[in-house]
Amino acid sequence: MAISWCTFDCYGTLIDWEGGITAALLPLLSFSDRPMDRDALAKEYIETEASVEAGEYLRYRAILDRAGTALLRKHGIDQPSHLSASLPRWDAFADVPGSLRALQAAGRKIAILSNVDRDLIASSLPKLGITPDLVVTAEDVGSYKPAAGHWKRFTELTGATTADTVHIGASQYHDMVPGAALGYRTVFIDRHGEPLTTMPTRILRDLSFLPRTIAELE
Repeated sequence: MAISWCTFDCYGTLIDWEGGITAALLPLLSFSDRPMDRDALAKEYIETEASVEAGEYLRYRAILDRAGTALLRKHGIDQPSHLSASLPRWDAFADVPGSLRALQAAGRKIAILSNVDRDLIASSLPKLGITPDLVVTAEDVGSYKPAAGHWKRFTELTGATTADTVHIGASQYHDMVPGAALGYRTVFIDRHGEPLTTMPTRILRDLSFLPRTIAELE
C-alpha cells in the first residue's frame, strides 16, 4: 500500500531540542561546582523532564520550566530556569527543510505529533520549510508521548491507518516504542549513535535519506 502519511516527532527530530536546552542551561550552570558538558547535560535534562511529564498533565511551558529549575537545583543553583522562553530560538536541523519538501513533492502528507503547547510550536513551524498538513500537540490531547493520545487523535482526524502511515522520531522512549506497539512502521533518526533498546523498521543518522527510505517501504 502507498504511504500517504509521514508522522513526525518535532523536538529532537526536526528542531534541535538538545541544542536549545543546553544553550539555555549551560550559562546558568557556569556557577555550579560540577561543570557539565553538553551531552551529559542533555542526558540529565531528558531524564528530569521525563519524570516531570510522568506526573499530572501540565502544559509543556510549565514542564520545561519545572524540569529546568529542578536540574539547576540538583547542581546547587536556586533560581528559576525560565527555560520555556528559549524555545522560540531553537533552530531546525539543517537536513530538515529539504527533506520535508521532498516528501511533500512526492505526495506524502506530513503530520507533527509533538509533546508541546500550541503557542510554542507555532514559533517553530516556520523553521521547517514547509506547512504541515496536521499538527497534534500534547495540549490538544492532554497527555504526553509515549501515551497513545497523539496517535489516536491523528487517526480520528485523518482516517489514516497503520498500513499507509510511517512514524519518524529521534526518541526510542517517546516515539519508537509506542509507535511500534500501535502497529506503525517506524524510522528512528539516530542523531547521537544511541544504543538501541527497540527494533525500528529503519534507522537513519538524519533526514537526508528519508524520502528515499519512505519510497523503499512502499
